[in-house]
Amino acid sequence: QVQLAESGGGLVQAGGSLRLSCAASGRSSFSTYTMGWFRQAPGKEREFVAAITWSGGSTYYLDSVKGRFTISRVDAKNAGYLQMNSLKSEDTAVYYCAAKYGGWSSSQYEYAYWGQGTQVTVSS
Repeated sequence: QVQLAESGGGLVQAGGSLRLSCAASGRSSFSTYTMGWFRQAPGKEREFVAAITWSGGSTYYLDSVKGRFTISRVDAKNAGYLQMNSLKSEDTAVYYCAAKYGGWSSSQYEYAYWGQGTQVTVSS
């Protein structure tokens, strides 16, 4: 089992950057989990943003963030990150870190562990 906590959200102008962090704790080793980032905008369903496999060898992205967002992890620090560049107003949402055993998935229902979320607001 693992507990997750996000940080790094805030208010930024369009075109700016933010780096979200996800701190993991608990009895299980974070390195055994695939980590994902999801987001939920007001009135919309939660959507997949990015994922990185337990080995860090493979990454996956929502098409609309490819080339702008980068997911990474440092298992020695029990931490994951989402670097967000060239932010757009449509990126405004609550961002969640999540973890699952096994391979990656874009389905939120396959992720067993979630953080509390961090708000990202992009002003145009």
